[in-house]
Amino acid sequence: MPDTTRRALIAGGLLAGAASGVSFGGMSPLRGDAANPQDESYWRGVAAQYDISKAFINLEYGNFGAVARQVMAAYVRHTERVNRLGAWYARREFAGDAARIRELVASELGVLPEEIVFTRGATEALQALIGGYRALRPGDSVLYADLDYDAMQSAMRWLAQRRGVTVDRIDLPEPATRESMLEAYSRALQANPKIRLLLLTHLSHRTGMVMPVAEIAALARARNVDVILDSAHAWGQISFNLVSLGVDFVGLNAHKWIGAPLGVGVMWVRRSRIGDIEEFMGAHDFTAHPDIRDRVHTGTSNFASLLALEDALAFHRAVGPQSKIGRLRYLRDRWSEPLRHNENVEILTPAEPQSVGGITSFRLRNHRGESANAKLAQVLLERHGIFTVHRAGLAQGPCVRVTPNVFTSSAQIDALSKALTDISRS
Repeated sequence: MPDTTRRALIAGGLLAGAASGVSFGGMSPLRGDAANPQDESYWRGVAAQYDISKAFINLEYGNFGAVARQVMAAYVRHTERVNRLGAWYARREFAGDAARIRELVASELGVLPEEIVFTRGATEALQALIGGYRALRPGDSVLYADLDYDAMQSAMRWLAQRRGVTVDRIDLPEPATRESMLEAYSRALQANPKIRLLLLTHLSHRTGMVMPVAEIAALARARNVDVILDSAHAWGQISFNLVSLGVDFVGLNAHKWIGAPLGVGVMWVRRSRIGDIEEFMGAHDFTAHPDIRDRVHTGTSNFASLLALEDALAFHRAVGPQSKIGRLRYLRDRWSEPLRHNENVEILTPAEPQSVGGITSFRLRNHRGESANAKLAQVLLERHGIFTVHRAGLAQGPCVRVTPNVFTSSAQIDALSKALTDISRS
């Protein structure tokens, strides 16, 4: 952690000394071992920083993440400030605040400030990248997979109209492994030498599979294929170094695993490649050329959400990025790995640690229809009080997605395990 960040956290009461644990917003320090994902006393203390409904067990944090109480309080303060100052803030103060937060996020991601622009989410970032990618020519091909996000699949198909390209789709194999994913993309690239653009999902919202991004990107680069990377679920859920992934165009979310309020995303383009993305509808609002901020035009967005990103990152760092990653993986393993041995349950992500984060999906054997999986999610909710979501779009059949958060308790995960064991017997 940079000294400036550490000093800021200490000044804000977010970080206490290592011997006394972590404290938030002036509260008593949390006791326990942050590095131990099984230390329920520590993670109960983290959970106490969130206002979470106890009416049901929420295992559907893949849609968007929870905002900690301290971050929510900061968001309210930011909203009040923006409302109080009105256009004065928009025209005279916001640019300075946005520049500061831009530098903070760039430092967090290990990139240059001039390589990022804020969006309202990863979807907006990726649509700008796909729609603005200007290197395609009629007769070229583009490639996406069944695990990719629906809106991104639509954007790739739209390139047939916009750029005159052909659109290829591959269906990724089950059971999923790093090797099987690499093989699938390698075969697809070899089969069509006209492919020039590949959409790749870092961590699948459908199954939770973490792709071997660097290896796939290397295969693509060897064939003069660019990769647009959908990292909507990656930032804060798994460890990675953005620059070393070997891709040049990435969309990320801050309102999933970083804990910012809804409406905060990031688009990153390697500085040398910014000119390969078109200005949005001919925008030239900035003097630098090319300027990544001309590649997205969100209009008047929620200033307070972006301002609260600074608070969310402080909270995220105080809890500990690696501690959060370890907790998510522990919770995932606690329910999925014992059930892997249940002959009536299919776990759709492998046991390989490098291939999973906190999300994992499952289906009951011989239950591959969408209605069957929607009903299963409904049964979990109505009979067991567990909220999940079914996911369609997989070539091998729909599934049910389980997405805990760092404050989910082991007891709640065990309730899921028991429910699935009982359901699999019926």
